[in-house]
Amino acid sequence: MFIFLDESGNFTGDKEPYFIIGGFITNNPKRTTKAFRKWQHTKFPKKIRRKNEVKFSDTGLNEKLRLKTIEYFSKQDIRIFYTFLKKSNIPLEYRKKKGLESGLLYTEIIAQTLDLLLPTTDSEFRVFRDQRHLKRVSQTKFNKLLKPALLPNLPAKAILQIKAIDSSTDTNIQIADWICGALFRYYNEGKNGKEFFLLLKNNIIESGHCELFKDYWTNKKSR
Repeated sequence: MFIFLDESGNFTGDKEPYFIIGGFITNNPKRTTKAFRKWQHTKFPKKIRRKNEVKFSDTGLNEKLRLKTIEYFSKQDIRIFYTFLKKSNIPLEYRKKKGLESGLLYTEIIAQTLDLLLPTTDSEFRVFRDQRHLKRVSQTKFNKLLKPALLPNLPAKAILQIKAIDSSTDTNIQIADWICGALFRYYNEGKNGKEFFLLLKNNIIESGHCELFKDYWTNKKSR
């Protein structure tokens, strides 16, 4: 399976309470790439039809077109999964005097998000995430931390690939951005959030979503 991941929101700030990480699974990334580019080149406004990257938040799009684009994605052969967290529930171990350990937090969230797809009998488990700077976590360290959480739940000879990709060069990461953007609207009660969620709902895999750290503070107080 080919897995494409992105995120929406920030760990800090009080404007929107929820942070989203998610994406989709496909067995044919070339097909999804072709589908998005065809839609972009025929349905988007002329000024952005040839842009290398068109994100959910692009100012050249109106709400009607965003909804239609999400509906179009929902009709493709994709399976959606995601996690979300309320920023106020971020555990103490990531809150340091010098600031939030955002790199380690992001790594843990990715691990728990991918865990929604495991165990699996697939012979390939290829993970592609949006390239972003991670505080005190290099790409090598990220992979080193993630692999032990994944390998025990994969077939013995399965191919495991974890790669960070610049979203401006990868259409499938852009599709993941659209999915996360739509889910971000829903959980943060943004404009047309319910409509976006309803369009994606049937593509969300069974047990393919989870709120992280939900009971952290409640459990901590009860100790």
